[in-house]
Amino acid sequence: MQRVVLQINTTSPVARISENFICATLDWWPPEKCDYGYCSWGRASLLNLDLWNPRLVNAVKGLSPLLLRLGGSLQDQIIYEVGVRPGPCLPLQKQPSAMFGFTGGCLNMSRWTELNSFFEKTGALVAFGLNALYGRTKFEDNGFKGSWKSSNARDLMKFSLDHGFPIVAWELGNELSGSGVGTSISAKQYAADIKELRSVVDQVYARSTIKPQVVAPDGFWDYGWFHDFLQSTGPNVVNACSHHIYNLGPGVDTHLIEKIVSPSYLSQEAGTFEGVEKLMKAYGTEAWVGEAGGAYNSGHHNVTDRYVFSFWYLDELGMSAYYNTAVYCRQSLIGGNYGLVDRTSYDLNPDYFSALLWKKLMGRNVFSATAENTPYLRTYAHCLKSNQQGGLTVLIINLSNSTQYSVDLSLTHSEKDCSCNKPRTKKLAGAGVNAERMEYHLTAPNGDLQSPVMLLNGKPLVAGADGSIPELTPVTRTSSSPVLVDPYSIVFAVIPEAGVQSCTQ
Repeated sequence: MQRVVLQINTTSPVARISENFICATLDWWPPEKCDYGYCSWGRASLLNLDLWNPRLVNAVKGLSPLLLRLGGSLQDQIIYEVGVRPGPCLPLQKQPSAMFGFTGGCLNMSRWTELNSFFEKTGALVAFGLNALYGRTKFEDNGFKGSWKSSNARDLMKFSLDHGFPIVAWELGNELSGSGVGTSISAKQYAADIKELRSVVDQVYARSTIKPQVVAPDGFWDYGWFHDFLQSTGPNVVNACSHHIYNLGPGVDTHLIEKIVSPSYLSQEAGTFEGVEKLMKAYGTEAWVGEAGGAYNSGHHNVTDRYVFSFWYLDELGMSAYYNTAVYCRQSLIGGNYGLVDRTSYDLNPDYFSALLWKKLMGRNVFSATAENTPYLRTYAHCLKSNQQGGLTVLIINLSNSTQYSVDLSLTHSEKDCSCNKPRTKKLAGAGVNAERMEYHLTAPNGDLQSPVMLLNGKPLVAGADGSIPELTPVTRTSSSPVLVDPYSIVFAVIPEAGVQSCTQ
């Protein structure tokens, strides 16, 4: 066992996340979408998902209000069957020579209405990704020129507003920034297009109490492109800049687990988050992770849908929050090999419970939490969610396969000393030596990192036959005792009465 002191500086928050930080995606992929010989989407698409399966309904309700980002690779060829269109609204058809292997793509208003009934029933919030290639001229090698034509999007917005569908954000395009995936749009052209989207949103919702955000570009981080885009866009146009994360590489990679449990590998993403944070602050814009599945091309069965992936997922949530990411959208809610919900059984995968615990326990204010010389411990601290007594939640991830850590939590607060006007640090005693601390220990059965089941304090987390969510029951310790963190485990430690001043509002 190794003794560690975790220093949590509660002087003031280093970052603040949105109430809707936890987000998941729904995609357009049809059953014929296959990667490396494995077809992992089935009937998990926006166009064919069984929306009234009680297990799915309860899963979304369990995370309510859950922000759902509707989009993905095929969104830039989806036509909306509403208003006046230049041609027929055709279904998706497999075509190997097409940009993403499919032609067509149509969302009719009957399905759109059904989807919105599902969102209303489950309490979900919706960010809808619009087709950014609509109206452009296509030339050889999947290149496009010209401006985005907003007419089809405008008609969809009008239909949505007229039918009372409360869309919280309209997004434009998918992975068209920088060098793009499939194709790309220049930063200056994209800025002109996003100005057009802002104009359409302002016009359609001019007399409405609903004021959707405008979000873009939902692409991979490229500092130069994003800088030019925001500079060309100007102020008061885009509410949030979104980027995607697939930092583990292709789903076919046989070394994914080694990457997931490597502290140095996980830490590489900090550079991206830091760059995004600095640029967004400069332009007064929120940062979103619009899509993150870890391993691209649908993930990897028995890795990205198993216990081990919660190391990557929770570390990503903690790291992104530390760098002022407002929203983090997990690819996917259901579908592919990285769904929070299994696409065939509708069972809840381990990451569902990781998301649920985060949503239940981690508040908006973020603090610095550091432990010296312990690279295998990943540590994050937030205000306790929905707590007015200065409560604190600490997330500890142990990536070591052999070391148990005994972690002493030290809450420090820097104050101005009136006599000498210099900062001083004191240890907070607000919780008291006999105050309670609640702990949620996540482990794998028999240490099996590729288990489809996660244990909470030694008990399996499994939904009921109807999809009912099991109780998340902590164990109780005294606040003065150390937190014991087993090898390859995750702990949420909650101090309800920590006395953190910035956690009392």
